[in-house]
Amino acid sequence: LLSRARLIQSRLASTGSRWKAAFLTATYADDQDDFDARQISILMKHIRRWAKRRGFTVPYLWVLERGEQRGRLHYHIVVWLPKGYSMPKPDKQGWWRFGSTNIQWARHAPVGYLAKYMGKGGPSDLPMPKGARLHGCGGMTAVERAKICWLHAPAWVREQWNSWELMPRRATGGGWVSRLLGDWLPSPYQFVGMFRGRPVIRPIGLCAA
Repeated sequence: LLSRARLIQSRLASTGSRWKAAFLTATYADDQDDFDARQISILMKHIRRWAKRRGFTVPYLWVLERGEQRGRLHYHIVVWLPKGYSMPKPDKQGWWRFGSTNIQWARHAPVGYLAKYMGKGGPSDLPMPKGARLHGCGGMTAVERAKICWLHAPAWVREQWNSWELMPRRATGGGWVSRLLGDWLPSPYQFVGMFRGRPVIRPIGLCAA
């Protein structure tokens, strides 16, 4: 997620236009017990439509966490807006009907803001709801998505295809395929079983031996 934030920041800085980051917190009410992972998608759809009506596309990233004190679920969201625009509060607009929202302008880098909340799980005795996604993003360009896919590919893929421009993607049935070259790269590893509830992966040569 942090690499996505850096790519977005870099792209916006190169446009020559001035953008600013809004930090939005969407909190569930204490009595909210019908969590659904689609609720954040609906909220972001409203925000995207609001921006589209004004003639621009918003890049955004979000992180889900529980509060450290009471374990209340809430989303931390970064939305980049062109200078001169301010986003309305989603709860006042009816975009977020599950609790309250708060919006503040960035006083520090969005990357640092996200890093602050990533990895904070809240009280250990309160797990995340079933089906919950811990983070998400939107509004990225095709080039940014290709770069992220390459950055997140296994090391052996990046060693073989040393540029995001080769557009590596996971292949159906295993291995990776380059969308640019059309070449298929088989995995050098093989699943050999489970040990204490965890998968065991070994290089294919060792498995054959």
